[in-house]
Amino acid sequence: MIALDASAALAFLFGEPGAERVAELLDDSCMSTINLAEVIGRFARDGHDPRDVLQRIAESPVELVPFLAEDAALAAALIPTTRQLGLSLGDRACLALGLARRIPVCTADQAWLEVELDIGVEVIR
Repeated sequence: MIALDASAALAFLFGEPGAERVAELLDDSCMSTINLAEVIGRFARDGHDPRDVLQRIAESPVELVPFLAEDAALAAALIPTTRQLGLSLGDRACLALGLARRIPVCTADQAWLEVELDIGVEVIR
């Protein structure tokens, strides 16, 4: 199992560099609902109906994981170690999911390689 960041999911959905690697991971992946909101928001920004996008993603093999209060606390606890790297709430939500489940995370953001955590980080490009 691997936790997908919005950047990895969007790379796959738009056929950007790294899309092939994300395609290989889809059957054994999960995504925080915070990252889901980021993905859906990108499509909404382009004029797509967010409900249609949600339905299509919900039909995929990606497990959608609710972002709960415990996850919020874990994501907030990451601020001191990620602030200097410019990681967003969405970034920290994905890292929190990886930490909570003790699974690696997948992103398109090279800065994640500088975060010192006890989980693997796969950068797709």
